[in-house]
Amino acid sequence: MPKPDAVFTKVKAICLSLPDTKLTMTWGSPHFRVGEKIFTGYGAEGGKASMSFKLEMAHAQRILEDPRFSRAAYVGHKGWVSMDLSRVTDWDELRSLIQESYRLIAPKRSLAKLLSPKVKRVTRQPATAVAPRAARAKAATRAKRAGRP
Repeated sequence: MPKPDAVFTKVKAICLSLPDTKLTMTWGSPHFRVGEKIFTGYGAEGGKASMSFKLEMAHAQRILEDPRFSRAAYVGHKGWVSMDLSRVTDWDELRSLIQESYRLIAPKRSLAKLLSPKVKRVTRQPATAVAPRAARAKAATRAKRAGRP
């Protein structure tokens, strides 16, 4: 049995730690999705492990000056870049790039889970349950305006 790729194992852990993500095999290589949209892909370019992700356009332009990065095939004009994973020295930097891509692709519901995972949603109560006196006064005002006693 082949030994699992240590780099892929780390990348997979980072990607799947984000809300609503899953791993799919697309075009013959692993891709990570949030919902049904791809936010990063893992593959090989020139025999080296690489990873593609979407960045803000200005960030993508700046990062392409670094020799570890190149414009991603087919979607590079939309801010997608590829990184040579054999040259990763800072896993926090890679995590940050993956998270930026996730934030650009993820739907609002998933982003809310990312930004505040431990905050419980508070459902809005009807006005009568929150402030019965104020609700009665409001109803009395409406009745008065309608000409009812």
